Amino acid sequence: MSPDLVFWLALALKMAITAALVVFASVAAERFGSLLGAMVATLPISAGPAYVFVALDHDAAFIAASAVGSLVSNAANIVFCIVYSVLAQSRGLLVSLPLALGSWIAFTALSRSVEWTAFGAVALNILVLAVCIPWARRFHNAPIPAAMRRWYDVPFRAALAALLIAIVVTLSSRVGPALTGIIAFFPIVLTSLVLILHPRIGGPATAAITANGILGLAGLSVALLVLNRSAIPAGTPAALTLALAVSIGWNLIVLGLRRRRARRRK
Repeated sequence: MSPDLVFWLALALKMAITAALVVFASVAAERFGSLLGAMVATLPISAGPAYVFVALDHDAAFIAASAVGSLVSNAANIVFCIVYSVLAQSRGLLVSLPLALGSWIAFTALSRSVEWTAFGAVALNILVLAVCIPWARRFHNAPIPAAMRRWYDVPFRAALAALLIAIVVTLSSRVGPALTGIIAFFPIVLTSLVLILHPRIGGPATAAITANGILGLAGLSVALLVLNRSAIPAGTPAALTLALAVSIGWNLIVLGLRRRRARRRK
């Protein structure tokens, strides 16, 4: 079998696996409501497989450096969430989503002028979170009405996820670790949720998911720092597993604390 054929077959398999994971997460997000949906959507559903596949072709140092780029991209995702949450209260999909994506692009473009270290990127995340978390609280509790599914929902979300994984895997060897990390954390799951849900349940209800998602993205900041610091000494498989555990554990803690607070209010 020719090397080119092996590459394309492997890429097709990677795209299919990632698409299936993203579809599962996004469908679960619709059914669980704003907080639970946000916690599912902000797990590294698409970025995780992207990192696994990139790790097959690169060493631990490349993965550690990519995590720094992903930290910067994660800060941009937080900006995406707050911009969309604010605009969606009164604006339609064709205004709120493009401007939110524009904020992500502008943020990452500006960040490229800085030579980031891991702790510098963590400080950036802390600063952005300190501004955005209080602002997002007012959007957390919008009711989410039931939405009728359309035949193209699942194929559409699968196509978006597959496109991302194709870009990341294909470009990683050409653009370097920092840009690979940024591309891997493009908000593909959040974007697909917005594209599907905004026309069906309205902007405020969809914004409740993105606003709550900021709490999950805070956990991803911690997970990415863990990945950066552990990739070289522990090895890539162990570091990726540990980072995933941190992300899942953080989201479970957020869910537990929010439920406890709700019970106290009753």
